[in-house]
This record gives sequence, structure tokens and C-alpha cells, in this order.
Amino acid sequence: MKFLVVGAGAIGAYIGARMSHAGFDVTLFARGPHLRAMQEHGVTVKSSEGDFTARPAIAGSLEEVGPADVVFLGVKAHSLPQLAPLLKPVLRPETTVVSTQNGIPWWYFQGFGGELEGLRLERVDPGGVISSAIAARSVLGSIVYFSTEISSPGVIQHIEGNRITLGEPDGSRSDRCRRIAEALVASGLRAPVTARIRHEIWVKVLGNASVNPVSALTRATVVQIMRDPGVSPVIRNIMQEVEEVSRKMGMELPITIEQRMAGAEKVGEHKTSMLQDLEAGRPMELEALVGAVIELGERMGLAMPYTRTVYGLTKLLAQSVSGHSAK
Repeated sequence: MKFLVVGAGAIGAYIGARMSHAGFDVTLFARGPHLRAMQEHGVTVKSSEGDFTARPAIAGSLEEVGPADVVFLGVKAHSLPQLAPLLKPVLRPETTVVSTQNGIPWWYFQGFGGELEGLRLERVDPGGVISSAIAARSVLGSIVYFSTEISSPGVIQHIEGNRITLGEPDGSRSDRCRRIAEALVASGLRAPVTARIRHEIWVKVLGNASVNPVSALTRATVVQIMRDPGVSPVIRNIMQEVEEVSRKMGMELPITIEQRMAGAEKVGEHKTSMLQDLEAGRPMELEALVGAVIELGERMGLAMPYTRTVYGLTKLLAQSVSGHSAK
């Protein structure tokens, strides 16, 4: 199989480097200093599990790559509307597109059934540009459970975790899902396959929509937030509001809020991706992680006062540090 990672940032370059190091045919698409560094020196991964350098093919243009069998979308959710229309040269009818974005993905309601079938969230897929560019049949869902960052151009620091859960949106156990999972496992990652990818997305959203924005507002690590007696009740209330949205959709979550909070605390002295983006001066994934949940809550007539308050504060923070609206 020919693999392509589009948006070879911290997550994408780590996956691509792992797969290339294991001998798979992988191309990484990137831009700027990171692109040039990888072209000249390959991708260096630094990890407590052992450092290594991989030399996958590196491309600065999708036209030069050509059609791929599997495309991993490694960009942040707010970058997808601009990127999706540019994917045409690498997509064929049989290409599998693996989405790795946090929050509610653009494809979530494609094939969902019921009254929400085909619902498009404007805060995730404005104008339908993503769903128009990527066929629903191409999508394979995934949830990333590891933390990485670009310590310098071409160098990826692996912080913790090695799991990426895969799942067909329709819950089937497909051959393509099995083959991709096997390739990831052969590359040193854990890649369980779930028949309930939509449910598991909500388990991660519980934390994304609560801990992430609060971390940006407070500059605190996950364990500091979860152990603070004045802040942890705010997290619990946001999680309860998010859980109510999922329940209204018919999603019965496999864990309780207390279990989710305990799991978050075990992450330890870790900065969320939203806090990392804030500190690096990058746009934060506020709409996909929080705004999309509020958009769903509005459809269902839910007040969501805690979520709305934290969302509003974080959006103003993003505007104040960047001079433009948060994405």
C-alpha cells in the first residue's frame, strides 16, 4: 500500500516516521522550514522508547505525489476547509482517508441515520467544503491517544502514548481497516479496531471540550486542573453538559464522568494540545473541540452555561493574542 500523510506536523510526522522506519511506502506532505529540514535530514523521532531517524519521501506539492491508497489527514481541524479541495490529485475512488482530528469530525453525521442524518456542522465544515471534497465512503475514523510535538524543524519529540484507535463509521469490520491497523502495529503503534468509533469520539470530546479550553485560560497542566478544588468542579459540569448532548443523540457513553476525570488526572504534568498551540502562537482548535458541541446543543435546546462561558472566554483570549477570530 502507498501511504500519504497530509499535514506532517507533530502527529502526522510521527506516524509517518514510524511507518517509514518499519519499511512501508510513505510520503509526507509538509510546508515551510519543517518541509526543508525533513527533505535534507529526514525525520528524527526522540522518545523514551528510543530515538531514530526515518527517511520517507517528502513532498511540498500534492501534484507530485499522485494517487495514494491511504491518506492520513494530520492537520488540525481548522486547517481542513482550506486543505480538502487541494486533495484531488491524491484521491481515487478506492483511496481510504483516515481522519485524525480532535473534536467532532466533519464526517460524523454521514450515514448516522435518523433525523440527524447528513447534518453538517458549520463550525467544523463551513459551507460544506470538506464533505464536498472527500467522499463519505472514503472515510475511516480514528482517535489519536498519544502526545508529540515538533521540538525543531524535522525533529519530533514523542511525549507519551502510542495508541491510535481505528473504526469504520458504519461499525463494520472491514478489510481496509484491518490492513491499516496491521501496518500501524507493525510500525510499533497500538491500533485497536472498534465497532463503536462514534461513541468513543464522545469519550475523548468529554475531555477535549472541558480540559483543553480551561488549560488555555489557566496555562495549567492536566493534573493541576483535575486536582484544583476550584477548577475540577467546572470540568465536571462541562463534562455533564457535553454528556447530555451525546445522550440526546442516542450515544450511550461506555464510561462515567468520574472515570473520565480520573483518566485525565493520570495523564499527569501534560500540556494539552490547545495550550501548546496558544504558547506557540498557533490558532487553537476551539471550534471543532468546543464550538461544534455548542452548535449541537443549540439544535437540541440545551443551555450549556458552563461550556458556553469557557468557550466565550477562550475565544476572546484567542482574539486578544492573535488579533483575529479563533478557529
